[in-house]
Amino acid sequence: MDPAGAVTRAVADFAAAHLTHRDVCVGLSGGPDSLALTAAAVRAGLRVHALVVDHQLQSSSAQVAADAAATARDLGASATILPVDVGARGGLEAAARTARYAALDAARDEVPVLLGHTMDDQAETVLLGLARGSGPRSIAGMRAWRSPWGRPLLGIRRAQTHDACAAWGLDPHTDPHNGDPRFTRVRLRTEVMPLLDDVLSGGVVGALARTAEQLRADAEALDVLADDLLERARRTDGLDLAPMRGVPTALRTRVLRAWLIEVGATEPTSRVIGAVDDLASGPPTATVAIGGDPSARLVVRHVGGVLVVGSVPR
Repeated sequence: MDPAGAVTRAVADFAAAHLTHRDVCVGLSGGPDSLALTAAAVRAGLRVHALVVDHQLQSSSAQVAADAAATARDLGASATILPVDVGARGGLEAAARTARYAALDAARDEVPVLLGHTMDDQAETVLLGLARGSGPRSIAGMRAWRSPWGRPLLGIRRAQTHDACAAWGLDPHTDPHNGDPRFTRVRLRTEVMPLLDDVLSGGVVGALARTAEQLRADAEALDVLADDLLERARRTDGLDLAPMRGVPTALRTRVLRAWLIEVGATEPTSRVIGAVDDLASGPPTATVAIGGDPSARLVVRHVGGVLVVGSVPR
C-alpha cells in the first residue's frame, strides 16, 4: 500500500477499534507526522479539530502555528492556536512536553486527542527507557490508546508520513529543534539508531517496537491493579503506605512511579523509585530528591506512615 493509503488506513482502523464517535482533536505541530495525521483523520471521515500548540521558544513560532492552523483548515478541519509558557523544571524537553500536554488537555473539551507518534518514536522511547533504567513500563512504550490520548500511527514509520505529505502536496514545517544535538532524542535519532542499524544489520526500529508490544499486555494488566491501589493510597497530604504493605514489588513500584509523576518528578528511574520505596522503612529524617528546578529541589520524605513531597532551596 502506498504511504498515503497506509497512514489513512491506520487512522481508520484506530478509529474503528477505539473511538465511539467521529469528533476528535489532533495535536498539530505543522511537522510531517502530525500534518499527515491531520490529513489522514479528515480522509478517514473524522470531524477534526486541530490544536496547534505554540511553545513560543522561537521568534517565528507564532507564524509557524498560524501556517499549521491554516493548513488544517484547508484540509477540512477546524483549528485553534494554543500559546503556552514553557517552564524550566526537568529541562527544556520535559518542560515543553508538560506545557504541551496541559494545553491540549485543557482545550480538548472532553474530545479525544490524536497524537502523531510513529513507530520510530516508539523505538526511541523503548531505547531511552532501557538506557535510563526506567523499568518494564517504559520499555513497553507508548500505548495506542489511553483516554484521552490516541496514537494511531505507532505502526507507521516516520518516512511514510513524509511520503504521505508529499503525495498530498503538503509542505510540513521543519523544526530546527529536531536537528539540535543538545536534545537527547535528536542524538538518539541521528546518531544512535543509525549506528545500531549498522551494527545489527538493520531492523532495529521494528524490533524495538515489537518488544514494546510484547510487554504491553503484561504492563497494562499490572497498571490496572496499580491504579486501583494508588486510588486507595492517595491522600491530600501525600501517599499512605498502609495499603501497600505486603504488596508485590512489581505492583508497589508502579504505584510509586505513578504518584511521583503526579507530584512533579521528571521521568523517575528505577533507582529513584527504589530509593523512595526504601523510605517506607527508613528513618523519618531521610529524603530522596526526585527533581526540581534551578531554584529548588523536589524531595520526598516519610512522615508517620505517609510519603510527602516538598521543596528544598538549592
